[in-house]
Amino acid sequence: MMMSVVTALGRKAQVAAGLMLAMLAAGCGGSREDFIGPRVRDTCDASWPVCSQVAGCILGTESYAEGRFPGRGRFIVQLPEASTVRVSFYLEEVAAAGEETVVLFHEEGCRTRTREAVDGRSVLDAMEKNGEFIREADLTGVGDHLIEFESDMQARYVVKVEVTPLRNR
Repeated sequence: MMMSVVTALGRKAQVAAGLMLAMLAAGCGGSREDFIGPRVRDTCDASWPVCSQVAGCILGTESYAEGRFPGRGRFIVQLPEASTVRVSFYLEEVAAAGEETVVLFHEEGCRTRTREAVDGRSVLDAMEKNGEFIREADLTGVGDHLIEFESDMQARYVVKVEVTPLRNR
């Protein structure tokens, strides 16, 4: 009788330990699915006019886009108020770090811009350490904001944005 109770408790303990490990692994992030979450993919193949140019999509908190470096991309972020715009990249199939990755944050109407440039090795270091590469800027204008990025690294990427109103900081 004592043997079956210990065995039953042992199985429950094993199941509990297995569930705990699964929860810990999920909490650590790092996977493409964790990065994307419930967002929906935007193919970014439209033609949205912004700043005398054309962007392929409007990204927000419910969408993401993907592509391949080396290359460049651009999208629009719509802001109803002054906000911090955070652009995050998840990288996979990295073959070379490249020399530089640049993210440009434009105010509405492209009246000013913020340039964030990072050397290739630092991008990969951030990716290894945090599971993503992030750049952010405070944008004060209301309306459509052009976001451009470019890199000479060799990799596939997933990009998403997060917007936090400055009044909430």
